Amino acid sequence: RKEYVDLCVNYMLNKSVQKPFEDFMQGFLRGCPARNWKMFFPEELQVILQGNTTFDWHLLEKNVVYRHYKKSDQTIRNFWTVFHKLPEEKQKMFLAFLSGCDRISGYRLECFRFCIADPQVKNPDEHCPHANTCYLILFLPR
Repeated sequence: RKEYVDLCVNYMLNKSVQKPFEDFMQGFLRGCPARNWKMFFPEELQVILQGNTTFDWHLLEKNVVYRHYKKSDQTIRNFWTVFHKLPEEKQKMFLAFLSGCDRISGYRLECFRFCIADPQVKNPDEHCPHANTCYLILFLPR
């Protein structure tokens, strides 16, 4: 029985997917040659391909640039108070809203910067926060 189970497992996990995997690998290596990956340690390669998945949210706050705001403004203080009370899943959802991804890919968190800007609209209560994901700008009405 053990030999039969081993053969079935080998077929299901290896033989049955061998051709599609080889096709995928050939296409992947055409765009990302393996010789380029050898310069990275496995942990570095994981961050490059997968992105950072753990965050120091206070460091993120420290790296923010403000436009038409000061760090001491009440709107900014309220924003960070609420943000730090959110569960991590919601904080990652904010990151996805801001950047289009719930991870910071290829960056060390110390190097990741985004901007919180006042859109300077006449009736700020009539506007919702919105983001420019290309430039990592959060437009936060007062």
